[in-house]
Amino acid sequence: MQTSIATVSISGTLREKLMAIATAGFDGIEIFEQDFIADQASPRAIGEMIRDHGLNITLFQPFRDFEGLPEPYRAKAFDRAERKFDVMQELGTDLILICSSLHPKSLGGIDRAADDFHALGERAAKRGLRVGYEALCWGQHVNDHRDAWEVVRRADHPNVGLILDSFHTLARKIDPQTIRSIPGDRIFFVQLADAPLIEMDLLYWSRHFRNMPGEGDLDVTGFMRAVMAAGYTGPISLEIFNDQFRGGNTLALARDGHRSLVALMDDVQRHEPDVETVAPPLPARIKPKGVSFAEFTSRGGEAQALETQLATLGFVRVGTHRNKQVALWQQGDIRIVVNQETVGHAGAVWNARGTSVCDLGLQVEDAQAVVTRAEALGAEPFAQPLGPGELLIPAIRGLSGSLLHFIDAASGLDQVWQREFHTTAAPGEAGLTHVDHLAQTMSYEDMLSWTLFYTSLFDMQKSPIVDVIDPDGLVRSQVVQSSDGALKVTLNGADTHRTLAGSFLADTFGASVQHLALATDDIFATLNVLGERGFVPLKIPSNYYDDLAARFDLPAGLLTRMKASHVLYDQDEGGDFFQCYAPAIANGFFFELVQRNTGYIGFGGPNAPFRIAAQKRMGRAKGLPMI
Repeated sequence: MQTSIATVSISGTLREKLMAIATAGFDGIEIFEQDFIADQASPRAIGEMIRDHGLNITLFQPFRDFEGLPEPYRAKAFDRAERKFDVMQELGTDLILICSSLHPKSLGGIDRAADDFHALGERAAKRGLRVGYEALCWGQHVNDHRDAWEVVRRADHPNVGLILDSFHTLARKIDPQTIRSIPGDRIFFVQLADAPLIEMDLLYWSRHFRNMPGEGDLDVTGFMRAVMAAGYTGPISLEIFNDQFRGGNTLALARDGHRSLVALMDDVQRHEPDVETVAPPLPARIKPKGVSFAEFTSRGGEAQALETQLATLGFVRVGTHRNKQVALWQQGDIRIVVNQETVGHAGAVWNARGTSVCDLGLQVEDAQAVVTRAEALGAEPFAQPLGPGELLIPAIRGLSGSLLHFIDAASGLDQVWQREFHTTAAPGEAGLTHVDHLAQTMSYEDMLSWTLFYTSLFDMQKSPIVDVIDPDGLVRSQVVQSSDGALKVTLNGADTHRTLAGSFLADTFGASVQHLALATDDIFATLNVLGERGFVPLKIPSNYYDDLAARFDLPAGLLTRMKASHVLYDQDEGGDFFQCYAPAIANGFFFELVQRNTGYIGFGGPNAPFRIAAQKRMGRAKGLPMI
């Protein structure tokens, strides 16, 4: 099955788009008329240029306001169609999209439209061309694919077929199962788009908020299952209108698009095993089992400051690498690697960003299966030369050039600590047990991309986007997590450098991990131990606790303990949550300590404005550049 994308879906000039689309692995394009009109080359030259990129033109569009018109408008519509047929033959494509009419003079009527399409099919057949009819969900007379199919059925011409678009069906909440009864050979083309669920005008929703399958909330998988069950064998194509994408990175958008189609068709095949897919069978999504390690690159005084904070958090330096200037700090199942190498990946990241998390290790069931799936989805594999006795641990590039390594027990990769490190001490025992969640910060425009990255690669689900209020702006936050909560990642999108998240991105030139949340079963007991080791928490003002007393009915004495230890609190229907923050280290990274009780599923979101304000006050007190 061919993969295709409409040129309107991504940013750039036509030539930039073609390069990106070909590089991303697509087979063809839907060419939007505006794209080649804006180019200086002739239609014939543009068609040749497209084929020189290894692409074919799967569809020419759009042709508007054709069917159901009275004379003289009807004759003019047929004249316009003939002119477009001329262009199609110059370009070298045989299929044109005609969307349901919005013309104010359109008379409507299924039979009238069918007669028009039969006549147009006769003209198209003489040129070896085909005509596809699509129901716009805001169409004047036809806004439902079932009505569009009835027009095509009554037109009864082999050169006239149906074009389906997932947005137009799902936005109107039309049951996609109705597609299963349409003969597959009468479906000429299928366009795909997802979108967030928003109550708004259908036209505005479609023109500004479409996104790649898997990035939104529509049941695109159910739609495509029905299409494939009908017997469709033609191209599957993306048609995306999105304000964010219009100014985004052209190649990154194209790669996201191809990734979304491969993941979608993999999902479809798992439900409809007899359908043709766009790629060889992939390993299923792997359920991550948690964070195995977080690796920092650091040097000199900054490395000393980082290790001092680790010690105050109860970590112990349990080993040193056999070949490299790398130390392993551990407490419970939490491993922090401090890499002071001047070469390799860590050295390059230090030169670009200073002290920062350069690598994350994730515990999985099958490390190689994860990388195999990741590569099929367009991820970039990573490897660097191994030293004596070092293990080859599968890895890919992650957010902002960071790394994701995958550790499994079946391959013996979980023995890396014994194989590559000299053990010098036992792990610390201050009550911290595992990584509860990690927070990755990015530009807001990259959030959809990285949500798709995680949910297409792993067995993880996404939460709705929420707004986090910063005194100097807004940060949008979305959680992706495994069903059992073993891996939870908060993706935080910043629009401006004035926010804490935005200043972190600016100061680190795009480092990804802004904080790690470390779990404990008893935050007060842990803080008592840490206090003896010199830990000083982020200071929270008394006003916060006065407000807390008004909002929650807390047990006697608990508020006093929280205030004394600078612990924040939240609760939801499932349970309650305590959190405390360490002061930020170089470049704005910070640790969080959390106690997640019973069934609490949140992340202390209501406390974020107070935490951010406190961090900005501390930054200003230390003279750090926190605007």
